[in-house]
Amino acid sequence: MTQPDLTPRVPLRLPSAVATFGVGIAGYLGVNLSPYMITALQGALGSDVLTASWIITATLLATALTGLAIARLCAGPRRLLVARIGLALSAVGFGIAALVPAPAAVIAGLLLGGIGAGGAVAASGAALAAFINPDRVAGINGLANRAVITVILAVVPLVGLAPLNVFGVLGGFALVMLAVSGWLPKAPLTAATDAAASAAPSTSARPARRLETIAGLALLVVFALWAVSEDSLWAMAGVMGAEQAGLTPEGLGIALSGATAGGLVGCILLMIVGERLGRAVPLAVLLVAGGILKIVEGQVTDATSFIVVFIAWNTIYAIAFMYFVAASAALDADGRWSGPLLAVYLVGSSLTPVIGAALVEVFGFEGFAVVLGVSSFVLAVPTFVVARISTRLQRRESGLGSSGGGGHEGPGAHSAGGGRAGAEAGATA
Repeated sequence: MTQPDLTPRVPLRLPSAVATFGVGIAGYLGVNLSPYMITALQGALGSDVLTASWIITATLLATALTGLAIARLCAGPRRLLVARIGLALSAVGFGIAALVPAPAAVIAGLLLGGIGAGGAVAASGAALAAFINPDRVAGINGLANRAVITVILAVVPLVGLAPLNVFGVLGGFALVMLAVSGWLPKAPLTAATDAAASAAPSTSARPARRLETIAGLALLVVFALWAVSEDSLWAMAGVMGAEQAGLTPEGLGIALSGATAGGLVGCILLMIVGERLGRAVPLAVLLVAGGILKIVEGQVTDATSFIVVFIAWNTIYAIAFMYFVAASAALDADGRWSGPLLAVYLVGSSLTPVIGAALVEVFGFEGFAVVLGVSSFVLAVPTFVVARISTRLQRRESGLGSSGGGGHEGPGAHSAGGGRAGAEAGATA
């Protein structure tokens, strides 16, 4: 009799990579295009920038809250259904905003599109946990995300920031990802999960599950707080650089584009390194280094130094972000924690313009940078502990898998629409 498969994670193949990363990009595309969306919405409604900004903020919060609300569904057999419904709603909602000129239709379409994007964020985040070597997969995901977003950010202004172009890109991309969503990896089969539970003594399985739950909840809280800390500096970079270091708009453009390039380099480094350096120590070191750079950023008074420190800080941020994703994916192969992770980050980051401005008003730019730096130091401690736990649970999972004997590349074992070995040619990890 064939022994049950106890290793739920599978290799990353080209089709599953396209679906997982692409669905995630579709969910987060509104966040990245938000400046363009505000301009397009002003044109559609004839409103001022404040009104348009609040509507776009409501759209992004709809994405975040929807992602949190349905993340649990994505850790089970409904993952593909959630992804498809979310992408369909996103395509329809943003399509309405692009094609129907009535103000009420535009606003309703944006909110519907934001809700749909939340389903895409949750489904893709959960799917990240399906793959072997979460650290390397997180790096590839970050690289793909930044590369695609960079191209879209460059192309959209060339065709114009009219509602048809901006909202049409959002709806069209969701539609394309809906067509390939069948390649999204499913959560591990219930039979495999049950077999894994029976293979280990119940007295050890229950505490392990409890430890995973505590670590997962702690990770979500820490990640949300870290999002506030990081994106507050990003949101205030223009004002802070101009008033403190004489940064010009051209200099700000260099800083932002250089920061994006630094993030790409960071993702490539994580792809190369993978699990070789572990997860807990690198993540703690990155948070401490990021905190130091934030404090330094508050001290510099010339534009060149401001730009250099800003790029260095964002490179550190990008690598740390991917390590957080890897830690959440390693906690549970079902995607129980990686599913809500990106939505949690969006909740935190959506509030940062207001939080950042309030901190600057109370502490000034120098004190603002110190507060953000100290917060990174404090968060490094629980982050280290959670990352250690994620590594330990991943090793325990691998140990159970090595006792199972059977492979998991058979038809329909994990992927939607057929077996991985035949359907997913071209391994990338």
